[in-house]
Parts: sequence; C-alpha cells; structure tokens
Amino acid sequence: MLKTFDLVLIGVMTATAAVTYTIKHRAELKLEEVHRLEAEIKLEKDTIDLLKADWALQSQPNRLERLVKTYNDELKLQPTESTALVHAKELPMLKSEVPVPDVTEAKASAKGATVASAKGATVASAKGAPDAKGAQATAKAQPIPMPAPRGEAEDADQIETGSVEE
Repeated sequence: MLKTFDLVLIGVMTATAAVTYTIKHRAELKLEEVHRLEAEIKLEKDTIDLLKADWALQSQPNRLERLVKTYNDELKLQPTESTALVHAKELPMLKSEVPVPDVTEAKASAKGATVASAKGATVASAKGAPDAKGAQATAKAQPIPMPAPRGEAEDADQIETGSVEE
C-alpha cells in the first residue's frame, strides 16, 4: 500500500545517496592525489638539499687544491691573470637584446648603400680595384654592438661576483 508519493521519495533518496557516494569517492581520490603530490614535493626538496650539500662538499677549496696538486701534470692548470677578468657590462649584448632595425630605415639605408656602393664600384672598377664586391658587402653590413668601456672612477682591483643562491 505504498502511495506514489512514497515511491517518488524513495527514488529521490536513493539518487541523493548515489550522488553523495560519488562525490565522497571523488573527494577521497583527490585527497590521495594531494598526498601523493605532497610526498613528491617533499622528495624533490630533500633531493635538492642533498645536492646542495654534495655541491658544498665537492667545491671545498682544500679538496680542489688537493685535486689540482694531484692532477697538475695532466691538466697543466695556471692561475687566472687579473687582466683576464671583466665586468658583466663589458660583455657583448645577447642576440635577444640587440635592437631590431626599423624596416623602412633599413630599406632606405640599404637602397642608399646600394646606390653608393654601385657608384663606388664603378669608381673602383675604373681605378682598377679588384675588391668592388667587398665594398658592396661592407656597405650592407650591420654594425656590431660593442660593450661600454669601463668608467674611469671604478676601481680596477674590485671584482663583481654573483651568487648561485636565489
């Protein structure tokens, strides 16, 4: 003698229980994944700490000095000259830092350079110069950026050093 309303309520209750169970199951799976990821992160941090400790041991000056003495005949190492050291600002620019020339200026200067090199080539060929093509190639070449010279006020004995640490 179940009424229709009772059957509908039993169906809704069963569906709600099924949905609740699936949500709970998914949450447990996500929690397991979080624990797994935390364990991986801890393992990676421990590995990094171990590698830092190993690097500290490997790069100890007294150990390196012993190695240099042991393998000096094979390696023929020499001390670095003080004139061989440069500041970072004295190094040439990276390709990514080189300014890109404006297309219209490049075309105009290339056209002007072609006309000028053509005139120079005719003059050079009239004079009997064998290097007319070399003059044309140098007229089209882009200037190479050079590092800025050291300032007069800087102390040449000071060396700027960087740190490996973050």
